[in-house]
Amino acid sequence: MLDESPDIQADIGVLAAVLAGHGITLPSLGVDVVTLAGETVRPPLVALGNCTVENARRLIEALKKAADG
Repeated sequence: MLDESPDIQADIGVLAAVLAGHGITLPSLGVDVVTLAGETVRPPLVALGNCTVENARRLIEALKKAADG
């Protein structure tokens, strides 16, 4: 299995910290275990999981602000 991200847990930790900086928590944020366990040339997927509508709106706003520069 080819893993383009040697430490996907570290990447997920950074993502969680950045989201938290915007008041966003994704409770199910983690590695998608099905893609991690599978034999494939693709790297495992990050499971963003479910979130509340409030967090979805915060994520929208954060992405809009980032897109505006």
